[in-house]
Amino acid sequence: MSPLLLAIIFVIVGLVLLLWSADRFVFGASSLARSAGISPMVIGLTIVAMGSSAPEMLVSANAAWHGRLDTSVGNALGSNITNILLVIGAAALLKPIAVSSLTLKREYPLVLFCTLLGYYFIADNNLTRPEGIALLLTFSAFLVLMVYLGQHADKDDPLITEMTAETPEYAPLPKALSWLIIGLILLLASSQLLVHGAVTIAKYAGLSDLVIGLTIIAIGTSLPELAASIIGILKGEDDLAIGNIIGSNIFNILAVMGLGAVIHPAVLDPMAGSRDSYVMIGATLLMLLMSFRLNKVRRINRLEGLLLLSGFVGYQYLLFTSLA
Repeated sequence: MSPLLLAIIFVIVGLVLLLWSADRFVFGASSLARSAGISPMVIGLTIVAMGSSAPEMLVSANAAWHGRLDTSVGNALGSNITNILLVIGAAALLKPIAVSSLTLKREYPLVLFCTLLGYYFIADNNLTRPEGIALLLTFSAFLVLMVYLGQHADKDDPLITEMTAETPEYAPLPKALSWLIIGLILLLASSQLLVHGAVTIAKYAGLSDLVIGLTIIAIGTSLPELAASIIGILKGEDDLAIGNIIGSNIFNILAVMGLGAVIHPAVLDPMAGSRDSYVMIGATLLMLLMSFRLNKVRRINRLEGLLLLSGFVGYQYLLFTSLA
């Protein structure tokens, strides 16, 4: 078997294991939290909300540990771009997305702030350990804020209702602990497999560490958001679909990028600050404009979904033609 074919198999197997183990890890962690007396609402806003971003965090941490901070940063930026252009675009094309939750309207300024903060830190083509620590501290403050907003939100807030409903059912302590440990071990192993396979493919295809993070890894680790959003739309849980994206994008900038910088601070590929961060900012602003319209129903319609998907295809074309 050729090394390239083996690397492709590693990527596929790594992705499948990564997504499955993330689900099991969230199930175990949520059950343990319930055993500790934490409310389903708080679990939904924290553990469950972060669960779909666990693949990004483990893959980025693994890449940074092996001295590939460009891959780690590329994963964070690429996942945010993919979440908006591909995931929301595909979900809106399937069915228009209504945005009505007060909690989401509070989170919109936060995702824009975090997006601009991420750009500020990488604009000088250097991500330092103090900047990584600052991002992680900001992430901790964000979690506290989410719990506070959740506890003081209107009981009829659709996001709170939908998030609570998605909280995994209670499991006995031994079962919860077992799945937590198994999920964590497989997350670590599958992230190692995915990064190794992706790096090998990158060498054969002549891709940079940044581009491999922006494409293969970012798209692969965004599959949980795609699945969650489409399922949410089909079930009529529009706020949950958008909420997953907003939470994931905040998580990617603050936690994923922050952890990578703490593990292995380094000089970055200049294209991260001069090209990809601008695309991320543009996609974020486009999502906000589509969601907030004066004197109209706040809805991301099919035409706008098609526009987002077209932007994703155009961005991928830009990435690969820039290699020529």
